[in-house]
Amino acid sequence: MQINPRASKARAILVCTLVYVLALAIALGIGYLLRGRHPILIAGGADIAATIVVFIFSIIFNNSSIYDPYWSLAPVPIALYWAFHAYSDAIIIRQVAVLLLLAVWAARLTYNCLDRWQGLKHEDWRYSEMRRTGPFYWVISFFGFHFFPTIIVFLGCLSLYPALLAGTHPLGILDIVAIICTISAIWIEAMADKELKTFVSKRKSAEQHITTGLWAYSRHPNYFGEVLFWWGLYLFALAADLAYWWAIIGPICITMLFIFVSIPMMDRHILNKKPACAETMKKVSTLVPWFPNN
Repeated sequence: MQINPRASKARAILVCTLVYVLALAIALGIGYLLRGRHPILIAGGADIAATIVVFIFSIIFNNSSIYDPYWSLAPVPIALYWAFHAYSDAIIIRQVAVLLLLAVWAARLTYNCLDRWQGLKHEDWRYSEMRRTGPFYWVISFFGFHFFPTIIVFLGCLSLYPALLAGTHPLGILDIVAIICTISAIWIEAMADKELKTFVSKRKSAEQHITTGLWAYSRHPNYFGEVLFWWGLYLFALAADLAYWWAIIGPICITMLFIFVSIPMMDRHILNKKPACAETMKKVSTLVPWFPNN
């Protein structure tokens, strides 16, 4: 009996949705148990609990890609929690702007993630490669592919705390810059993903590599858009209250993650499949879009 790929993928997405609903329920329960604590501690505890739930189901389905949507989904309930517990003199317009931009970013990135996912039998190549470590795979998966990214994203979300809950500075020029920055980031990431999807669907050989559009100016424009988005959120934090300058740890950690982990892994993967790309890598900027070095 032949299985319909679309039906199989639909079931996989339904399963993934149920896993995240359960993870959210557990997170809310942990948040309730931590009531009375600092809002950052409550959100952090709930975040870790949800990650553990998702990890358990990664083991159950033997697929670490169950965790992949977490990066874009987790910031939403964290942001909503802080927004709904804001002080009475919080800036409503800033809250609305941040929540709308975060929602658009999360919806687009989650859709793109699930659109590329083929189902419960499909796992991202990063996890497949790491499975070669043998019996220690799930230990590595928990700390490297589940817990560590959760911590990094949570650090990035710290910018949301002053922007949504604690900051009381009036709207200003820095808010406008933050809006422009985050909108630009979402557009760049969306355009890069669209260009890549179109290229893959039309290329004549798997050996071909995209070098057009935004990809002519950056080898990883989608990563650049992602990094830029978190810096945009940080600008909102500064606009809300300069006392929260320390939230810069978030965008710094995310930037370092892409520069020292994600990009090197992706470059090695591309070179293993397409050795001819070595010349392109010498000419095109690694992350920040810039004119090619001919």
